[in-house]
Amino acid sequence: MIRDNVQKILSELPLGVELVAVIKGRSLEDILTAVEAGVKILGVNYIKDVRNLFPLINRKVSWHYIGIAKVEKHDLLRRKYLEAFDMIETIDSIELAEELDKKCANIGKTMPILIEVNIAKEPQKSGVVPDKLEDMIREVSSLKYVKIMGLMTMGPLVDDSEKLRPYFREMKRLFDYVGSLGLPNVEMKYLSMGMSDSYKVAIEEGANIVRIGTKLFEG
Repeated sequence: MIRDNVQKILSELPLGVELVAVIKGRSLEDILTAVEAGVKILGVNYIKDVRNLFPLINRKVSWHYIGIAKVEKHDLLRRKYLEAFDMIETIDSIELAEELDKKCANIGKTMPILIEVNIAKEPQKSGVVPDKLEDMIREVSSLKYVKIMGLMTMGPLVDDSEKLRPYFREMKRLFDYVGSLGLPNVEMKYLSMGMSDSYKVAIEEGANIVRIGTKLFEG
């Protein structure tokens, strides 16, 4: 079932759209099945999953951190985890970016990051609010050991994915605007948005990374 799910979704994704398999709560066996079926990027919500899985899977895939970075900061910024991750998608503050920059300097690694945007301005969620985004990106762009590669968002919880379309559309507008600024150390390459119930709408509105868990692992 997992193999079929992975191959079906991969076959449906437009050229240039990348799949991040969200592995939260999944068994090693299921994750390995997904990798064997064609998954190239694993999305990690909890650092403990890297601790348990990276030694077994290693560089068969790329590793993206998609969890709440400010909550797991203590572990996230440890050397062995920074060495494991290929991208951190959930940088939501200048302070966190600065701490990450210092830690990456210590290991001689430049970390690709996405800036997490709280597009619906929900008080309970992580992410920079849209009207603070440009100021944050201008500051973070001066750091040497992180490189801004795009934007990421978690849309609000809705009962119909069509209700997310205005938020995704606004994210694409912000993405294009930041790209037009021509800032050093900023490459607006990735727009990460859309999950199992909303990835098709997200792609229609400009996403080129989609984060899917349920639809891959559950039949």
